[in-house]
Amino acid sequence: MLSWIIFIPLIAASVILLLPRDNKSAIRGVALIATLIDFVICIPLYFRFDPNTAAMQFEEVVSWIPTIGSSYHLGIDGISFWLILLTTFLGPLCIIGSWSSIQKRVKEYHFSFLFLQTGMLGVFCSLDLVLFYVFWEVMLVPMYLLIGIWGGPQRIYAAVKFFLFTMFGSVLMLVAILWLYFHSADPVTGLRTFDLMQIYAMGKPAVQAQLWLFAAFALAFAIKVPMFPFHTWLPDAHVEAPTAGSVILAGVLLKMGTYGFLRFAMPLFPDAVAHFVPVISVLAIIGIIYGALVAMVQPDMKKLVAYSSVSHLGFVMLGMFALNQQGVSGSIMQMLNHGISTGALFFLVGVIYERRHTRMIADYGGIAKVMPKYATVFIIIALSSIGLPGLNGFIGEYLILLGTFKANWVYAAFAATGVIFAAVYLLWMIQRVFYGKLDKDENKELQDLTLREKIVLYPLVAMTVIMGVYPQMFLSKMETSVRVFLENLPK
Repeated sequence: MLSWIIFIPLIAASVILLLPRDNKSAIRGVALIATLIDFVICIPLYFRFDPNTAAMQFEEVVSWIPTIGSSYHLGIDGISFWLILLTTFLGPLCIIGSWSSIQKRVKEYHFSFLFLQTGMLGVFCSLDLVLFYVFWEVMLVPMYLLIGIWGGPQRIYAAVKFFLFTMFGSVLMLVAILWLYFHSADPVTGLRTFDLMQIYAMGKPAVQAQLWLFAAFALAFAIKVPMFPFHTWLPDAHVEAPTAGSVILAGVLLKMGTYGFLRFAMPLFPDAVAHFVPVISVLAIIGIIYGALVAMVQPDMKKLVAYSSVSHLGFVMLGMFALNQQGVSGSIMQMLNHGISTGALFFLVGVIYERRHTRMIADYGGIAKVMPKYATVFIIIALSSIGLPGLNGFIGEYLILLGTFKANWVYAAFAATGVIFAAVYLLWMIQRVFYGKLDKDENKELQDLTLREKIVLYPLVAMTVIMGVYPQMFLSKMETSVRVFLENLPK
């Protein structure tokens, strides 16, 4: 089942290569059908997933490169389960959202997007270190193309910066993976392995070695998150990427970094975690406050939303390193919340950019009078991003702050200011864009949401409400996996 979920987008990408370049509607149709099928296949996972066990489920193991002990090993647990569903949920929305905005090289665009989808899903399912690394690197190329070909005026600079930052971290992670492999020899047979489950079960390396190995993995994942001070590639990539590229970048790609900490860096090197808790926590708090303060002064709506990601992902990292049930559960919940809310914000900025071809806040004002439906959706999503009770953002931030307070109340006090700053920069943007005088002639003729835009945005609004009103539906699936994850870390 997991193989189908991973490779359906790649199969569709191969079909698109066979289609004539000028048949744009068929290309878009194949991409949309493939992503919809992928999401529909994922729905039974929810009902078949057993929340009472932390063991890997839906496992697939096939010998791949036996000479080096590498296998095609897939599986998911309560930590990766929701990230798979989030990825497949956003896929068709991104295709629909790109329907009119992408007009050049439509064939190559949809091929790249579907290829990227396969890479991201593979990362979340892989339980073999070689397989994980292959998917991790494969994902770089289509994202580089999406930014570099279909991006804004500075797209080449942003794409190269994204590629170099991520590649630098990946190389160090590869060194750590090879170290684990050469130290995984079975004492009886002498065979080595890249299988993550077998490496989990082995004796842990010496504390000094764990510190270096954790640092190598953590750097690769911190760049991807991105944590302060490795965040500088993110605003450039977001601002230059096409709308769907920004959505998938914020919604899924950044979560690959936070997921990497939960699946690899922390359980593989538990003794090193205690040493790095203060460092990661302080960097997360700096990211929360710094991201919010920089967002506050942005004249560009898309850049404002990009810096808000730095702030929100700081919360994710802080909750994760609180090392308690509330903090880690809140961290995973906030990954999902951020994917929905920030993904929706990028869609919303894309809607207005298609009409006016400007993202500058100063170019708008009073547009709620001519775009009431757009304004309503924007305000609901912004309030969810702020953390209004009843919407999804509140649950994640509340659990993170609760878990952090239990671990270190000083960290929680500083982090809580990020919630206040989020309200400042988002409400201030809403005030300047939607209210006041409608005094610019270009804004008086703006069209409200089209049917296609409603199809993209209304499911995202519905998810913010469902996740805010009934969070147990999401938390129950991850509870056991989080508890076992914490049991394996030193107290």
